[in-house]
Amino acid sequence: MHRLLRMGGLLLLLLSLLLAPAGHVAVHGIRHTVVGQPVEMHAARPSTPSFVLMGGDANVDEAFRWMISKAGGGNFVVIGVDNSDEYNDYIYRMGGVSSVQTLIIPDAAAARNPKVAARIREADALFIMGGDQSEYLRYWQGTPVQEAIQELASRNVPIGGISAGLAILGQYVFSAARGSIGSSMALADPYHERLTLARDFLDLPHFEGVITDTHFDTRNRLGRLIAFMARITKDTEQRPVRGIGVDSGAALLVEGDTAVRVGKPTSAVYFLSAQNPPDVCEPGQPLTYRDIAVHRLTGDERFDMRTWSKNETRDGIYLASVADGKLRKSAVALAPGELFHWEYGTY
Repeated sequence: MHRLLRMGGLLLLLLSLLLAPAGHVAVHGIRHTVVGQPVEMHAARPSTPSFVLMGGDANVDEAFRWMISKAGGGNFVVIGVDNSDEYNDYIYRMGGVSSVQTLIIPDAAAARNPKVAARIREADALFIMGGDQSEYLRYWQGTPVQEAIQELASRNVPIGGISAGLAILGQYVFSAARGSIGSSMALADPYHERLTLARDFLDLPHFEGVITDTHFDTRNRLGRLIAFMARITKDTEQRPVRGIGVDSGAALLVEGDTAVRVGKPTSAVYFLSAQNPPDVCEPGQPLTYRDIAVHRLTGDERFDMRTWSKNETRDGIYLASVADGKLRKSAVALAPGELFHWEYGTY
């Protein structure tokens, strides 16, 4: 009897430590790890929203330092579904934060735990790890976790994500509910069973009508992003529809109306925009979709998220079109700000 009482007391103690403010706790699949000392008094919030879109494959140090500068010395929180706390030491060694905490939220039951959402709401910066965005949508959407992230955004707490964590930042999301899809497959049939879309996980400034994509260069994803946009345009009343593709090793820093690319010098960020619906977007038929404006951001160039244009130069601005499932790019540089006024050329 005494042994049973002792075991019961240990269990209660363990449960009471769920999401304790320091150390490492794992209960019912939830895992919380901390380096540093969490603080309760938060710094003044930034006056404008700020976001980081990181393409994947490699962390971009400059992007994390930028988020830390926005956090005001407080708590940097990282969330995901996979059992990893690799970001704790990596971010904490950069300095400038009181603590770095990783929350592993592996299923819907964990996402409904009010203590998890409470911990997220205490973040002064929030970063969403890579992994599988279908799990984020399946486990987190419609739960207090989703509500807590949205609350942070409404308070201008900096929010970032890499790979799958980037994929869920747009109004529209490639959900990967039936696995991934490549550009050739998506262009050959924009209603392929693997081209699955979701929407409204988050409502972020300047991301209305936007779908994002990751690992853009290494996985040749321009074609599939255009196919995503065609589906959104065909299936909804969304006009215009826009896309952001981020190369591996790159990050996009968005503050207010302005976005700037950082990261590997050879990496880029692509901004796509289309006003008109596709010519052909039907199940089982190759896509035909003309005159998608593409702005390629390189170096330290800046992009205006409000006007959706690169105003400093004509370089890297062109049209892309799909005819019978084949992607073509125009060689004509387009004037900055001229978004929907061109005639279709020869491809």
